Amino acid sequence: MIITRSWIQEYIDISNITTEDICKTLNAIGLEVDSVEEQRIPSKVVVGKVLEKEKHPDADKLNICQVDIGSETVQIVCGAKNVDAGQFVPVAVVGCNLGEGFKIKRAKLRGVESNGMICSSTEIGLPKLNDGILELDDSIGKLEIGKELKDYPFLNDDIIEIELTANRGDCLSINGVARELSAFYSIAFKEQEFNINYNDLGIGQILEVESLSTIESTYIYTVINSENFTLPVLQKLRVGAIDKFKAQDLVDSLTYITHSTGVILNAYAKKDAEDVKGLATIHIQKDKQGFDVIIGDKKLSTVGVEHCEVSQDNEYIIEASYINPELLAKKVFETKKETGDIYYRSSRGSEPDIETGMKSFCSLISKSGAEVYNGNEALVDYQEKTTIDVSVKKVNAIIGQDVEKAHIDNILSGLGFEVKDNSSDVLSIKVPHYRHDIKNIADVTEEVVRIIGIDNIKAKPLAIDEVNRVNKTSYDLVKKNKLRAKAIENGFFETVTYVFADREKLSKYSLPTVKESLDLLNPIVKELDTFRTTISLNLIEACSNNAKLGFKSAAFFEIGKIFDLNREEKTVVSFVFSGQKEFEEITNAGKPENIDFFSFSKKVLNTVGKFDLEPMNKISNDLIHPYQSANVIVDGQVVGFISKLHPSVASEYDLSDTFIAEIDFETIANNLIKVESYSKFQASKKDLSLIVPQDMEFKKIKDVINSLENKTIKQYNLIDIYKDENLGENESLTIRFVLQNDEKTLEEEDITSTMNSILEALKEKLNIELR
Repeated sequence: MIITRSWIQEYIDISNITTEDICKTLNAIGLEVDSVEEQRIPSKVVVGKVLEKEKHPDADKLNICQVDIGSETVQIVCGAKNVDAGQFVPVAVVGCNLGEGFKIKRAKLRGVESNGMICSSTEIGLPKLNDGILELDDSIGKLEIGKELKDYPFLNDDIIEIELTANRGDCLSINGVARELSAFYSIAFKEQEFNINYNDLGIGQILEVESLSTIESTYIYTVINSENFTLPVLQKLRVGAIDKFKAQDLVDSLTYITHSTGVILNAYAKKDAEDVKGLATIHIQKDKQGFDVIIGDKKLSTVGVEHCEVSQDNEYIIEASYINPELLAKKVFETKKETGDIYYRSSRGSEPDIETGMKSFCSLISKSGAEVYNGNEALVDYQEKTTIDVSVKKVNAIIGQDVEKAHIDNILSGLGFEVKDNSSDVLSIKVPHYRHDIKNIADVTEEVVRIIGIDNIKAKPLAIDEVNRVNKTSYDLVKKNKLRAKAIENGFFETVTYVFADREKLSKYSLPTVKESLDLLNPIVKELDTFRTTISLNLIEACSNNAKLGFKSAAFFEIGKIFDLNREEKTVVSFVFSGQKEFEEITNAGKPENIDFFSFSKKVLNTVGKFDLEPMNKISNDLIHPYQSANVIVDGQVVGFISKLHPSVASEYDLSDTFIAEIDFETIANNLIKVESYSKFQASKKDLSLIVPQDMEFKKIKDVINSLENKTIKQYNLIDIYKDENLGENESLTIRFVLQNDEKTLEEEDITSTMNSILEALKEKLNIELR
């Protein structure tokens, strides 16, 4: 948002406030100043009047001009196409230094003496308006021949660029910024005078406006005759300063008033909406997506979304409109509607006072030769203002210091709020329509703090009443920190990624997605348009980025939120390991092997604690490997999965062997480890090699062994799998048992008895026996 000092001066009197102070104030009240530019005309550039112009005898593109510069009439050779007798122009006289070593001297051009230079706007440091010289008029002040242009305040201005947050659409105008400064400095707004030159015809004779459906916007229409209209040079320069000058007087005047008042204006050539009798008809109706559209002989615009190019004509229908920005932004997001430049302003909130905007426009063009048809056509639905009852005590509690009720009243009134004192503590506040972002007491308090100034809020010690804060949140924090430490011990690095995801990418890999009706209304980028339903995809992309940087191994974990179809959230722990499972070193001859399923599973187990694995009966997404995958089981419940990344996905991301896991955080144990006495007697190890059908799950064998509830069996692990042709459809599994008694040293008979009980149970229940 660009403002200028002289433009603000038209709304409030800031003559006694320096530009530096204004910038400090804007920063203090939340309107961050991005840059400040001093626009200054060099000395010895004066107002001149071209008395005569004749062609140069020896150059087709040059003219010889006699120019009155007050103290004398000088001859100047000028090459501009638009120079003409009778014009008031900026003249750099002999001795003027225009900067960068460009000094004006007496010279001869093709044999003709020239004493000075008639300047273009850019040559004297002003915005570009054309390819010729700058023609002056009295919009910059009374033109006095010979007076230096540096003495005209409108041309020697300070241009300030402000960075606005998305919710401050009310400050996308000179009027809006002046309103903020008015509240801060307690300066009254200047009364705006509207002098409109109406012709004898009423608007009803040439324009009809019809609403063909229920509309969500407000409109005012009028008709003008612009045949004799010329936009003054001051307004042109200001439009040039905001970098929107089009060299079309009507279009530039619309831009000027929109930037000045905040009201969105548009124009339609009358010929694009009139019938053979000359009566123009504007139809306002809904399109198939529910947007208000303006129809004449053809579609003219989509309100708040896009404006069509204005056709050339002498008579124009002028439109002022307002639409609720929250409704508009939501609808554009839902329909994925393509938008034009005007959407930036309308989606952030334009000025709802469209009547004032229309009057400002009509007054400007009336002073500059245009005629306005008497009356207007209006479709205005006056909405009730939102009322918020605010407790002064609560406001002060949020601020952290006492602010007098009267002071709060003055601040809010200065910002345009209607304040009513209902009781000793409560203020009833009506929120102006242009502040659609004010919803509750916190928002109202923020307005008070902005104007007081955050630097004026006194610092004081934070008073803390210590209470018992041990609860689920604190327990979860302790558990997270333990998991972090264990994950790092096992070679994983922690990541933090967005809770947002790309819906298209989730669908590509058959991952669940949040219902579209519950999606983000205003995503920060197109690729993060929904909530993530898994962290695994984020970690896979992180591995891919590391692989592209030349890393041969990458291992990450993240503890974070994921969402289900109804946007209900839960916390999970997600792991990924890609590439080499150890560094290149002498023990592996510089050729380490890649990570495998069991090595990865062991790292995950060492991090989250004890769990079982069972084969997946159903593969729910395309990230899962069809053969190297398993459900994670805790207390008989499926709490997550471990899998090798599907080869096709790994190939897409240029990854070698990669494994992923995701486990429900809530199911991970965080119990205190209880100290128990250990047996002082010697332990014995015994191996059993069993002939087992290849399709039998090891879980079944475990269930049989566990069912014995033999306290002598302290531990058992599968240590080997062997296959050969002689075994046919069977395989050999070797299980190592650790046997130990808490009361005595086991004798051979005890060991044999235990091992036999295991074999008998396996034979009886699973029909498997020794190899």
